[in-house]
Amino acid sequence: MQKNWHAVYTKPQSEKKVAALLRKKKIEVYVPMVYVKVNTFMGHKFVFEPLFKSIVFVNVEQQDVNTLKQTSGVINLLYWLGKPAIIAEPEITAIKEFIENYKDIKLMPSYVNKKEEISLDNDGAAYSIDGRLYAVKNKSIKVNLPSLGYSLVAEMDESGIFVQEIPGLNNYRFAHS
Repeated sequence: MQKNWHAVYTKPQSEKKVAALLRKKKIEVYVPMVYVKVNTFMGHKFVFEPLFKSIVFVNVEQQDVNTLKQTSGVINLLYWLGKPAIIAEPEITAIKEFIENYKDIKLMPSYVNKKEEISLDNDGAAYSIDGRLYAVKNKSIKVNLPSLGYSLVAEMDESGIFVQEIPGLNNYRFAHS
């Protein structure tokens, strides 16, 4: 059978523990981790924590879905229209690439849409790589994840865009104030 990516809802702050238990069961697991600045009484520090709170992504066949629910720390799978939600492979790849290439990533809620209908604002530049829509506006880049209902947004500097040689962006420059 074909393997699909699913989102598993876990107990709060137990994403790493659940991922370790699922790896022991020979299940492919992905937990996107980012550095977050946390204020402490002594100033601030950077902490490595999951991008999606209480969510672990797993790549399993349909028959293995029941074994996920029996794992300690797993509450349930995320459902869409009464069935376990299937996360598209390009969206998982987009998350991996985004975390690898950008810092200070924010998770923004957006609409949930299984169709590839994308509406653009008139004041932002947009381009597509491998079918994923990226938008660049005011020194920030955004990628939509329609099956998850989120968008990833990251701040970046001007040199960061052009170093990566992203097609379609060579004609754009940031306005300097």
